[in-house]
Amino acid sequence: MQIGNRFRCYPTEQQAQVLLQWIGAQRFIYNAKVSEDRYFRRFAHRSLSHTGEYAPIDQQYAQFKTELTPWMKQIPSQVLRNGAVKWKQGYDRFFAKLAGRPTLHSKHGKQSVWLTSELFKFKTVESGYELHLGTKTKNLGVLRFKAHNLYQVPVTIHISIQGGRWFVSFNYDDKTNIEPKEEDTIAYLLKFSRDELSKMTVGIDRGVAIPLALSDGQCFGFSEVQQKRLAEQERKKKRWQKIQAKRQQGSSNYQKAKRKVARYSRYASDVRLDMAHKASHSMVSSDKKLFVFESLKLKNMTKKPKAQQSAQGKWQRNGARAKAGLNKALLGSALGMVKTLTSYKAKRAGKLVLEVPAFYTSQECSQCGHIHPDNRLTQSEFICQRCGHTENADINAGKNIAKRGIEKLLSAGKLVKQKKQVKKLGNTKVGLVESEPIQTTVSTLGESVLDIQEPCSSMRYSLSQETPTSTVG
Repeated sequence: MQIGNRFRCYPTEQQAQVLLQWIGAQRFIYNAKVSEDRYFRRFAHRSLSHTGEYAPIDQQYAQFKTELTPWMKQIPSQVLRNGAVKWKQGYDRFFAKLAGRPTLHSKHGKQSVWLTSELFKFKTVESGYELHLGTKTKNLGVLRFKAHNLYQVPVTIHISIQGGRWFVSFNYDDKTNIEPKEEDTIAYLLKFSRDELSKMTVGIDRGVAIPLALSDGQCFGFSEVQQKRLAEQERKKKRWQKIQAKRQQGSSNYQKAKRKVARYSRYASDVRLDMAHKASHSMVSSDKKLFVFESLKLKNMTKKPKAQQSAQGKWQRNGARAKAGLNKALLGSALGMVKTLTSYKAKRAGKLVLEVPAFYTSQECSQCGHIHPDNRLTQSEFICQRCGHTENADINAGKNIAKRGIEKLLSAGKLVKQKKQVKKLGNTKVGLVESEPIQTTVSTLGESVLDIQEPCSSMRYSLSQETPTSTVG
């Protein structure tokens, strides 16, 4: 089982200065590789001098050591090499169709440096371990950190800074704990009947007014104290943002205002993470075995409105301020973070997390199944126009989500999926080769299995009980 740890560390003033140099140097190498790749790809088909030349996909970085970069001689070569390795790993993910091409890293926000075993060493002492940084010629000494949990010695570490706080993070393979496979979890749940599954299933409705509303009546969100403090921190952040904008960029007073803004933003981030961890831990620690979330495309939901041309010919964004407020509320509710934390915690506990379509969950009656826009009168009030069922709208939606999750699990069956393999040429992954279709188990439940029929006169939907057959390319 992969275990990850993130501990607060407290470098000295000298150590912090050197670590910031390492962070900047590694970012420089990474961005230089990105720019080099873009240069070759842009002019490969437009310049005769580049005919037949392709963007080099390698880990070389010596070409960036020039007279213009004398400061690179002060940086350990392993730090620079790791920047090129990170870029190469990003391109390997692109070739495997797991991500896009590597992009430029910004110097704003969270910053980190990746250190391999040549640059650090854990030494055993009476109180536990001491973390020594640096090489023989460039030794930084002992980095103090506070371990709030037991851990094993890792192979690589990341040292990061965010909002003035330093962290050391790493992961390792704990072979004493074996993580249950998703296929085994699904096979275990399929042994139960529909009624038994309904008792061990919980549907989670995510929203702004109530961040998490569960089908069993529980609700998770920010406390009154947290909401009051968040509002106060937001007011102070806006004040210091205005002060920062009026100060000369690069001055000491500008940096002071910048640190203030980062500190207030960091508080909001810590509160969201705290709420998400507590909510996910409470759900996974219960006797429930199946957790069903509605499938929300948060990236699309928080996009800016498209600019439209008025009658006078001016381009403007209608409702941009209102949409900005909605986007801020959605991102501030930690909707995606809760699902991410619940997924890995449930997997370790031998439980399952599913996603189902979100349409009509807030308009459907959980008792009779009647769907109508008038069923939801307000944000929190739900009254069925057919049977008269009355309930909190978010909890009613959570019950509908739980039902759809059970149907999705029972109707999954076996899917036909094409096996993907990454073909290697030397040390470089050059593409994907598809082999013959193979039969896989229900581990691909992330794919949509619900077959929604065309709405009938009563606007009800039906869930297909037939096992779908699809080819995943």
